Amino acid sequence: MSLSSSHLIARTADFVREKFLHEGSGHDWEHIRRVWQVARALAQETPGADPVVTELAALLHDVADWKFHDGDEEAGPRAARAWLQELAVEEPVISHIETIIREISFKGLGVPTPMSTPEGELVQDADRLDAIGAIGVARAFAYGGHKGRPLHDPSVPPVVHDSFESYKKNAGPTINHFYEKLLFLHERLQTPAARRVARQRQQFMEDFLAQFLSEWEGRDLAPALDNPVTNRTFTS
Repeated sequence: MSLSSSHLIARTADFVREKFLHEGSGHDWEHIRRVWQVARALAQETPGADPVVTELAALLHDVADWKFHDGDEEAGPRAARAWLQELAVEEPVISHIETIIREISFKGLGVPTPMSTPEGELVQDADRLDAIGAIGVARAFAYGGHKGRPLHDPSVPPVVHDSFESYKKNAGPTINHFYEKLLFLHERLQTPAARRVARQRQQFMEDFLAQFLSEWEGRDLAPALDNPVTNRTFTS
């Protein structure tokens, strides 16, 4: 590489930050920054993983997400290649990062998405950790709002998508996304450190869904409305 590794990563971080700083669907610069930092931390626990490839792939993993490019799965790899070629990055590194971006996406609950390299596993785990827990809940509703989807519709059941094409066409309520993807991501994490982090985040999501559905159906009202003191408060 003509640039030092640190300079290359810094230039790429600046490029992505400028591109996604005001993005509003939950795929913004802060999401990318968190994935970058977590992937870097995971790489420190993974002997043999190339830290430069890991960091660059994490920074560029959403550079042109298919969700915002009419389902074009090659938009991301193309955009990453164009940027890295501009920086005169060596071809094997570019090809490796392209492969990570091509493989990283969740493609449906019934579709396996193995990563072919250790660096890819690190970036995919970091990306999936950011899709669960409190931030994962917030991002799910940010994306649902961005797409104009309802919060919940009990008449629309979740779908176990068995192909990427089926998953791409999904337009169900946001709550369905938990049962179609988010609740199952912890089972697909590949690194021990990511699985440890996922435990608490998984529990938070399960607790959130239980509370959400309780409120949606009004089950949480009964204890409060049966309390005479609370009743006086409601009717005063």
